Amino acid sequence: MATDWLKQAVPQSLQLHPYIPGKPITQMLRELGLDETQIQQRSSTTVKLASNENACGVPPKAVAAIQKAACEVNRYPDGDCFDLKQILAQSHSIKKEQLLIGNGSNEVLELVIRCFAGATDEVVYSQRGFIVYALATTAAGATGIAVPEQDGFGHDLEAMLSAVNANTKIVCIANPNNPTGSLLKTNALQAFLDKLPNHLVVVLDEAYYEYVADDIEDSIHALTHPGLIVSRTFSKAYGLAGCRIGYVVAHEGLLSVVNRFREPFNVNMLAQQAAIGALADKAWVLDKVKQCKEERIRLEAALESLGCLAAKSYGNFVLLKHTKSLVLVKELEEKGVIVRPLSPYGMPDILRVSVGTVSENNAFLKAFNEVLL
Repeated sequence: MATDWLKQAVPQSLQLHPYIPGKPITQMLRELGLDETQIQQRSSTTVKLASNENACGVPPKAVAAIQKAACEVNRYPDGDCFDLKQILAQSHSIKKEQLLIGNGSNEVLELVIRCFAGATDEVVYSQRGFIVYALATTAAGATGIAVPEQDGFGHDLEAMLSAVNANTKIVCIANPNNPTGSLLKTNALQAFLDKLPNHLVVVLDEAYYEYVADDIEDSIHALTHPGLIVSRTFSKAYGLAGCRIGYVVAHEGLLSVVNRFREPFNVNMLAQQAAIGALADKAWVLDKVKQCKEERIRLEAALESLGCLAAKSYGNFVLLKHTKSLVLVKELEEKGVIVRPLSPYGMPDILRVSVGTVSENNAFLKAFNEVLL
């Protein structure tokens, strides 16, 4: 008799489901029933706008750093990411002990939740905040408290404050928020932090910070709370999604505890060197951020003219609203454009469309206009 392994797993396994990323191009083409030859032919003309990646590519200095480091991968990487921490510490005017580097900022967020929340504990987050908060909370055996948004898109800070009680250990906020693109200003965040107990851990997930750096103050220095953890990533503006590297900034005492949960050598050598190279290529990054914001404005204007703009976004993506969104997903895929349905977030009429290059965005607008006919 076959063993039911799910029954042998810890209880929270019954409530978990794998994170579903944006659909890769080859997967979408296989789902269309194409053979390998056809997949190869259509891959170059298919546009993926589903994962909020930097469509402009990789910073040249990051590429050079990866190539230089490639011949050393027979050695283990620096487990403490010393060189990268030194550069980040100088960049942010902080001590390197205030930094923890992870296999993507995702890993560090999960480490924080595992470290501070367990059975009988609660983690508060927005109902339409990044879905990993809920998944990591469940995996830790804690209870997630999903607070509805006041307008369906932005964090309701007053309601989140009301949800905090004696069982609360962590509060998670994404700013700008993924997947809704909403933005909280610095004064609103500080007013919220001022009302929270000092013993709480507060995760401020700023994966899209570079796209709003001109709109808000730098939270690393502008916001204060003993348990504040600011999370950043190299996956978006820095174009290193495939390397999986991110980091958090917090009080050194707090991070010294989280570091006990970190696996040895959690950040590979190529990722570390790529991040160092990307940080040295600031002009390239700033130019691509500027281009992305210009294209985001163009896409939102086009969607608004069609009556399909859901809300303004501050990330590197736009929100499309249509009553037949799930049908449109399939029709767009047939035309070679992959977008992201937000039905897993309880938003069945919303699609998230990453901002691509000018030509990719043109391809999306052309295909979208065609499927609307």
